[in-house]
Amino acid sequence: MAEKIRQFLGTGRRKSSVARVRLSSGSGKIVVNGRAFESYFATETLRGVVTQPLNVTQSAGRFDASVNVTGGGPAGQAGAVRHGIARALIAADATLRPTLKADGLLTRDPRMKERKKYGQPGARKRFQYSKR
Repeated sequence: MAEKIRQFLGTGRRKSSVARVRLSSGSGKIVVNGRAFESYFATETLRGVVTQPLNVTQSAGRFDASVNVTGGGPAGQAGAVRHGIARALIAADATLRPTLKADGLLTRDPRMKERKKYGQPGARKRFQYSKR
């Protein structure tokens, strides 16, 4: 009988980006939207953000991650992937929760673009006031 491959799921969000992460046991390969993670996230800073949960828990070489991320820009997507990986690591091993929580990797960043309101030109801007 074939051994069943165990997968752990995690959903991460930041701004308007949503990342669906699937962790499975492996050698540390990360694939984002069908592309290698190094080519998807161009800068070293964004790559560091994505791998932060794995580095903090010393599990960088234990898991392969397959990620599907949509919406937002590169920084928002990197933050969403980081959040999703952290949640998936907890699904894999619940004892990692205090370590991830101490580094603030489980907190969802709630900052979003504020919507435009009616009767004004933007979210906060008001039309110019004139007394006469």
